[in-house]
Amino acid sequence: MNDARIAQIRARLQAAFSPLEMVLDDESALHAGHAGAASGGGHYRLKIVSAQFEGHKLVTRHRLVYDSVHDMMHKEIHALAITALAPSEV
Repeated sequence: MNDARIAQIRARLQAAFSPLEMVLDDESALHAGHAGAASGGGHYRLKIVSAQFEGHKLVTRHRLVYDSVHDMMHKEIHALAITALAPSEV
C-alpha cells in the first residue's frame, strides 16, 4: 500500500510541477504510535524544485503542493513536510 501511495503522490507532483528535482521520503515509521498514524495516513517529507515556484512566496508554494494532493490529505497523507524551491534558489 505505501509503495502505491508514494507512486501516486510522485505522479501527481510530477504532473503538476515538472520538477527538476523531487525527493519524497516516507517517515511514517518514525511516527508509529502517534495519534495521526492510527488513521492509516502516512507521514512524508518532500523536497521539490520547480520553475513554477519562481516568484512565489513560501505559503503559496505550499498551497500549490497541497492543492495537487488535496484529496489524499487526511486519508492517505496525514502529514507532509514541504521544502519547495525555485531553481534560482538551489
